[in-house]
Amino acid sequence: MEKDSLEKLQIKKTAYKKNNGQNKKFLLSFILLLFILTTGIILIYKKPLDVDVITVNNVYPYQNVTILNASGYVAADRKSAVGAKITGRLLKVYVEEGMRVKKGSLLAELENEDLKANYNQALANLESSKENINFAMAELDEAKKNMQRIKVLYERGFATQAEFDLAEARYKKAEALLSASHANYNAAKANVRNAEVQLEYTKLRAPFDGIILTKDADEGDIITPLGSAANAKAAVVTMADLESLYVEADVSEIYLDKIKKKQSCIISFDAIPDRVFEGYVYMIIPTVDRTKSSVTVKIKFLEKSDQILPDMSAKISFLERPLKEDEKVRRIIIDKSFVKIEKGKYFAFVLKNNSVEKRELMIEKEENKYLYVKDGIWPGDKLITRPIDKLKEGVKVRIEAK
Repeated sequence: MEKDSLEKLQIKKTAYKKNNGQNKKFLLSFILLLFILTTGIILIYKKPLDVDVITVNNVYPYQNVTILNASGYVAADRKSAVGAKITGRLLKVYVEEGMRVKKGSLLAELENEDLKANYNQALANLESSKENINFAMAELDEAKKNMQRIKVLYERGFATQAEFDLAEARYKKAEALLSASHANYNAAKANVRNAEVQLEYTKLRAPFDGIILTKDADEGDIITPLGSAANAKAAVVTMADLESLYVEADVSEIYLDKIKKKQSCIISFDAIPDRVFEGYVYMIIPTVDRTKSSVTVKIKFLEKSDQILPDMSAKISFLERPLKEDEKVRRIIIDKSFVKIEKGKYFAFVLKNNSVEKRELMIEKEENKYLYVKDGIWPGDKLITRPIDKLKEGVKVRIEAK
């Protein structure tokens, strides 16, 4: 009886081993689950934050007073396709594209040997007419003296009436001959001038100071006034006066109330990205283009530049008022929503090596929703614009794909 009781109190090894194996399995499963959860949480929190960024640039503050934007092209008030007034073969072109020329400069020349011969012949005729005048003057002088002698003899009775009449007739004939010689001289002089003009027509000269835009004909081409003949050219070069440049823009008719004459404008060019130009509205064409429902507006420059060329595309900002002097200086201007304000200080977040770099800003002034930044960020920096509330120093980020 006692032996049976002791056996009941004895721990059985097989049962212990079985329970111990189950505990080990449960523990390993728990550890594995905990590892998976921890790894997932780490991966979630270590995942780079998607952000939007912009590149910081120096800009002009005139956007704050811009009431309308438009696009257009540069044109010239004085632009000329220089051709010839007579038909002829092009002998020589003395200019190339891009050359600056003065008024009266020789641009090209037509063959003119025949006209030179006509000019030389006219000069010879003029010289001959001069000699005819000298001959007629000598003849008149001799006829006058002869008539005076005959008259004295006639009055004394030593000459007949017929002799006196003949001497008088000779004198009048000499006068007429001198008058005819002067007329012939004037005609010869006019012929010389005509030959000079015809010869000058073969020399194509610049009608004003300007720049050569295109060369439209080559040596050997036939040049005609209207270019109607086969293979003939009407113009040799095209040139423009750079002092007469303006911008021509099409403005929708629904915005006409925003534009007026002498209104201040800012003109910018994609070809000249580091500079803008001041101008003003000097003409609003009083005609609406039916096809585009727009009106042509002409804007003149207040400042000139050799970088501005005809037919260059331009962007025009029409301003509500003239710019102040401090608005003509490029600044770093950012939207106020791009910064975080902490205890009265402004902070921006910059992308640096795929991480966030927090920077304190020095603000020059605040205008509407924009901040004029004096220091803290610089042109070329990648400024993070969203999400500002989730950004901290050192947080890993990536630019969100659009």
